[in-house]
Amino acid sequence: MINRRHIIAGAASAALAPALGRAQPALLTKTIASTGEITPAIGMGTWLTFDVGDDPQLRRDRLNVARAFFDLGGAIIDSSPMYGSSQRVVGYCLENLKNTDALFAADKVWIGGGENGPRQIEQSRESWGVEQFDLIQVHNLVSWRDHLETLFAMKAEGRLRYVGVTSYAGLRYDQIEAIMNAHPVDFIQITYNLVDREAENRLLPLAREKGVGVIANRPFQESRLIDAAKRRPLPEMAAEIGAQNWAQFLLKFIVSHPAVTAAIPATRRVDHMRENMGALTGPQPDAAFRRAMTGVGEGI
Repeated sequence: MINRRHIIAGAASAALAPALGRAQPALLTKTIASTGEITPAIGMGTWLTFDVGDDPQLRRDRLNVARAFFDLGGAIIDSSPMYGSSQRVVGYCLENLKNTDALFAADKVWIGGGENGPRQIEQSRESWGVEQFDLIQVHNLVSWRDHLETLFAMKAEGRLRYVGVTSYAGLRYDQIEAIMNAHPVDFIQITYNLVDREAENRLLPLAREKGVGVIANRPFQESRLIDAAKRRPLPEMAAEIGAQNWAQFLLKFIVSHPAVTAAIPATRRVDHMRENMGALTGPQPDAAFRRAMTGVGEGI
């Protein structure tokens, strides 16, 4: 399945070479299991970080973050009606950027009662200013049965490409598992990072078995994990996978899992965005190296 994202992923990698003054390896991409579509393995979350309202300076700051994201090969942006003004700020960024062809727009429905879902989805679409979403997820399984019915109908009508469900921090994982076994969802979004590894027990193996994509949220535990990691030196082993900082070390652990499609760190800062996107380049950990990385995680 060759489409614009296949082309853009390669072009983004090539574009990095002049900027860095040297040849640049290809960006790490993952295959979306249900379609074969390729997407970069690092996306961008917007929880808290893009909830800046109408403040003009803070909006310009987020515009620069979004510009760096796309310049460095990004595609998946994830938001939700739960995230305050984040959707409107994403829309402001998309309206003022010219390099957004790779956008994979992922949002959520988060409202009680299935009859309220379509109206909220349309409001979200208007906030983003997109023709349609690539992925809509039932946020934290609120009214999930009714909303899944709506989303599958939208997909059948060609108004939506992918359907998913979300949870975080180990909550409702039994329900996520049951949904994966009973419904043809394309994605689950769950918490997975170097210290929150419960998903390895059942959900990640099941996702591979069922051909379900996985978006990993809270890769830094909303900064707590990376703040704790930065209190100690970056381990020497990081150089073996090209990780130049803790953000890249932590993200490479996540996206090197074969079941994970993308991780979605959120940031307010361009320099942090550049660090995050650096995880797309260089060697990726194999299974043995990942086991060694978990030992580092136990010491954080």
